[in-house]
Amino acid sequence: MPPANYSIATRLVAIAAGWGVIGLIAGGVLLSSLFHSSTEASLDHRLLADMDSVVAVAEIDCTGSFMMPKPLIAERFTRAFSGSYWQVSTIESDPKLQPRDLMRSRSLWDKLLPMTRNLKPGEVHRGYTSGPISQDLRYVESVVSITRPDSDDNSMPCITSKSFRISVAGDVKDIQSEINSFDSTLFWSVLGLGFSMTAAMALFVRLGLAPLEQISRSLAAIRDGRADHLEGSYPVELQVLADELNALVKHNAEVVARARTHVSNLAHFLKTPLSVLANDAKKNSPGILSDSVSKQVHVMRRQVDHYLSRARTVASAAVIGARCEIAPVLADLSRALTKIYDAQGIVIESTSAEGLVFRGDREDLEEMVGNLLDNACKWAASTVTIAATSGAQVGRIRILIADDGPGLSDQQKERVLERGERLDETKPGSGLGLAIVREIATLYGGSLHLDRSPEGGLSVELDLPSAERAA
Repeated sequence: MPPANYSIATRLVAIAAGWGVIGLIAGGVLLSSLFHSSTEASLDHRLLADMDSVVAVAEIDCTGSFMMPKPLIAERFTRAFSGSYWQVSTIESDPKLQPRDLMRSRSLWDKLLPMTRNLKPGEVHRGYTSGPISQDLRYVESVVSITRPDSDDNSMPCITSKSFRISVAGDVKDIQSEINSFDSTLFWSVLGLGFSMTAAMALFVRLGLAPLEQISRSLAAIRDGRADHLEGSYPVELQVLADELNALVKHNAEVVARARTHVSNLAHFLKTPLSVLANDAKKNSPGILSDSVSKQVHVMRRQVDHYLSRARTVASAAVIGARCEIAPVLADLSRALTKIYDAQGIVIESTSAEGLVFRGDREDLEEMVGNLLDNACKWAASTVTIAATSGAQVGRIRILIADDGPGLSDQQKERVLERGERLDETKPGSGLGLAIVREIATLYGGSLHLDRSPEGGLSVELDLPSAERAA
């Protein structure tokens, strides 16, 4: 069985080609065997015809001796070691000894053909043997009874009938060349047919699976935000699948839209009571209760903002096809934060490779990069750099934000990633920035990594999924 990571097309072609090759080999072997048998039978027919010719001209004299008043005139029986031979001997001859009363064709010269032991009258024996000069011979032999013609001379008793062993042989090279030629032609024909069948099967499978490739491309377009449904027409067998996928995409979008609406409604529902509590606490004279209420309201607001942001991010990450370009987001955030921190003399240097597209919601990207830039500007001495490039792996984006501030120790790096953790209470903020960034990045299958920048400050690397740029 092919490995699990093989494509369907490869599996189908491999299976079909495998069975096709087995069928062609079996057919080739069968055809070759049939041709061999047919050629061998043709040679046997010729040898039997030669035997009939010997019998036709054979006679016996009064003593029962074999004679041929009219010898065979075929040239192949007169030329020495021509490959065509005949031989006649009495049936009393011992195959292991020199036959008595033996006659043979001139082509045998002084050699003999082998004889079969215990050959019965009328039985025809066939086989292969070695010839006079190491030739490969096919032979047939039989015991034939020859009758003497009637004679008017009855003065002395004569033998009227006697049985003889007649052997006829022919060189197999005459048929072997035909067999070799046929086998060679058959081999190349089967090989060519095999390649043609495999190519045809690959083409048929390719054409047959083309609609699946179309569905794959359409799904990729939906995932990258270049389409909102499967486009095009499909065969009847796949149209049901396409309709179900379109219904699933539409349902997913509706569920996410409803989730966002519920999150927004919840945010308004919670923030209003919290604002009322905060105002009432401010109106009352300072005291333990008022301070406690204000502090807890502040904590509740911070927690509500965090979990509502997380819920909105989960909904955004679940949206199929959400995408936004990186460069405009970096440019807008750099301009906004440059104005905010202009009084501190902070300079933001922003660069972005062309064509980078984040596979996710723009608001989430703005929140992640905005938090990181804002944090860098708070701690920077004079310069903050932000650069967006393609990641080390295909389909990834790398955003690097660095400052020339004091930086963090290894222990501090672990602490700042904890939710609500602040290293310096004199700096504004809730302590949720880096934790929120890491959670949002994780929801999108990304990551956040802290390191030391070349200038000595903090360097933050944000790894996120990318999408293809819309045409």
